[in-house]
Amino acid sequence: MEEFDVIVVGASVAGLRAAEQLAKKGLSVICLDRKQEIGTPKQCGEGLGYGHIKRLHLKPDKRWASQPIKGAALYTPLGKKVEVLYDKVVGYVLERKAFEKHLAKKASKAGAVIRVRSNVSSIKRTKKGIEAQVNDLFSEKYNAKMVFACDGPTSWTANQLGLPIKIKRQDLDSGIQYEMTGIDFPQEHLIHLWFGKNVAPRGYVWLFPKGKNHANVGIGIGAHIKASAKEYLDKWINEKPGIKKGSIIEVNSGVIPVGGLLKKMTADRMIVVGDAAHQVNPIHGGGIGLAMEAADLAAKIARKAFDKKDFSNSVLQEYNSLWWEKTGNKLSRILQIRYMVESMSDKDFENIAESFSAEDIMTLQSGSLAESAKMVSKKLITKPTLMKTMLKYLARGKR
Repeated sequence: MEEFDVIVVGASVAGLRAAEQLAKKGLSVICLDRKQEIGTPKQCGEGLGYGHIKRLHLKPDKRWASQPIKGAALYTPLGKKVEVLYDKVVGYVLERKAFEKHLAKKASKAGAVIRVRSNVSSIKRTKKGIEAQVNDLFSEKYNAKMVFACDGPTSWTANQLGLPIKIKRQDLDSGIQYEMTGIDFPQEHLIHLWFGKNVAPRGYVWLFPKGKNHANVGIGIGAHIKASAKEYLDKWINEKPGIKKGSIIEVNSGVIPVGGLLKKMTADRMIVVGDAAHQVNPIHGGGIGLAMEAADLAAKIARKAFDKKDFSNSVLQEYNSLWWEKTGNKLSRILQIRYMVESMSDKDFENIAESFSAEDIMTLQSGSLAESAKMVSKKLITKPTLMKTMLKYLARGKR
């Protein structure tokens, strides 16, 4: 049996960043993952905003930051295009596999131990701390003082240790993505998003460029929708000759948490981080930067627990309050924007595109509800029904 200070279950962005930060704080760490390879399968569009990059002190590298992005093009159900443009780089489309291996190398260099093909088959509390049994290519038993649960939206680890992690079906999106090459699309420095009830019910189609004639083309729809995400995506592609002619070189699919924010993400000897804690932007489903920032915060709280030699929830729960103060309250407001968008008809989308500027749309998605309400009241004075609907959700979020 091997002894560590912390066991991290899950070696994606949350787990790998947590492992690195914990090791940098002088703790012995093992990061376990059931996958055969770090970075696979990827289950996202691979976008990362520059704000996260700056706060995380990352230096973009062409090996994993494949395409700089300077804005977005949004398309209404009838095809009207609204561009949100900046005169600087505001984010990157990543090579997620290369990025996660980069994070793994950083964690290993800091002193963390990483093991793939290490499926945690049992985990429990003991008098000494946490005991995890691994059964796979590498079979071993590990002891630690505490555990980081970074193992996905329903977190088997947290549930095994008595912290129920559940998510309602309406707070999940079903997604599928094709990495495509040999396709034609304009403005490779922009991400492209298409909306509409017939295009992507309760979601959108995305095209995230990865270079000339090369992009991630995917869709997210409400998990409760009867038809599959693949049916909607294939239909959309077949209507786009410049996309239809391309080659599909990779397929990814999965579920994406877009709600279900947790008030309680800690228990005795355990902190939950990343998708496992539903730390995802409810509008666009992006979670890479949020997961890594939460991992940094969790590592600081863990270091405090080791300094106090107290791993009880009464010490660890500071993570809950600090995360909600820093990030959770904003995401909760953004969730109200998501509910508002879901209530809109295709005609409403067209009216917004006619009435709102790119700056107005950015205000809406920012989570600034007071500014959004002021802007909506001013812009939609001639469309009282739509204004009333939007203000109803904006008012809920301010409570």
